[in-house]
Amino acid sequence: MNQNNILLSDPHITAADISAVTQVLRSPRLSAGPAVSAFEEAFAAYTGRKHAIAVSSGTMGLLLALKAYGIGAGDEVIVSAHSWRETAHAIVLAGATAVFADIDYWAGTLAPDKAEAKITEKTRAIVAGNTNGHPAPWTAFRELAERRGLILIEDSTEAIGSIYQGRRVGSFGDCAVFDFSQPSPITCGEGGMIVTDNSDLAYAIRRHLGRAPEERSSIVAGSVAPFQAKISDLSAALGLAQLNRIDEILALSEITANLYSKYFRSFEGIKDPYTAQDVDKAHWFLYTVHLGTRFSKSSCDAIVEDLKRENLEPAAYSQPLHLRRYYFDPGRRRGELFVTEKVADRAIALPFHPHLTETQIAYIVGTMKDASIHVGAGTAIYL
Repeated sequence: MNQNNILLSDPHITAADISAVTQVLRSPRLSAGPAVSAFEEAFAAYTGRKHAIAVSSGTMGLLLALKAYGIGAGDEVIVSAHSWRETAHAIVLAGATAVFADIDYWAGTLAPDKAEAKITEKTRAIVAGNTNGHPAPWTAFRELAERRGLILIEDSTEAIGSIYQGRRVGSFGDCAVFDFSQPSPITCGEGGMIVTDNSDLAYAIRRHLGRAPEERSSIVAGSVAPFQAKISDLSAALGLAQLNRIDEILALSEITANLYSKYFRSFEGIKDPYTAQDVDKAHWFLYTVHLGTRFSKSSCDAIVEDLKRENLEPAAYSQPLHLRRYYFDPGRRRGELFVTEKVADRAIALPFHPHLTETQIAYIVGTMKDASIHVGAGTAIYL
């Protein structure tokens, strides 16, 4: 069998998706129009929210939410350092300061007690993410936000469909942000969604989002300079078609995850994805495994390179944001966010999409076992 080019992600596109886009291409409206409105309405219903606003990306969604809340220069926003750089970028683009806090070792989500330790008189909001599909401890975060008078923003860019205490993610923050770029289960090129129950907030976000043609001469609408961050009807039609079969997409991904778990059971010294007791369902964004402490960062990097040489596409899951050059404080040293750094040094994301066969998954895991022996970090166990 040819194992060449097993990709990290590969969207699940069907004839129904293609047909939805084709219908828009044959219509007189390609820019934001009826398909965007239909997508927003369906997504609000899916997440159990009153409002959904489609945007050009998850990054832009967070930026627009921050702007709508009036968060900017002089304000601080607490966020996990174990996240995509785009989350912190949105905070900086709003003019605020990203304050990084540490994570829970097992779940990989922002830890409420460690976030609280970072609160100052300048703190306006906490951005807590459902990291790699695992819901954050929302009960604790809601209590913290209310007790300290902070805005709670839910970053669900990696977690569509996951369920915490009987509710889907996206329903816990004062607002929540989703992203629809790869490798999201809903992949419509680029795009995102903000959901909220706050009608005033939704109105403010739409004022920052862009102008409708009929608003061009409006004095009220002209009081805010918009970002022109809408999505097209093309993207919305594809997103809506995938949302209509999201349960199917997630079920296929779960089959892939179960196959990975089956083959990793014989691999000593590795932690496969963890699910906390209060989480009903975690739908993984990527299949991310954590190497044991006997593996160093350099051995982890070597395993990634070995997999790439076999035409696989793994990825180091996390590059701690507090150590990135853009955010690096000259007084900061490694070890400040110990758990984040420990996890990042040993976390590897493996190819994860519904097109993978069991034979390919067995090959990926077997190749990783061989690579772990090659770097001299110990002997993998085969059953």
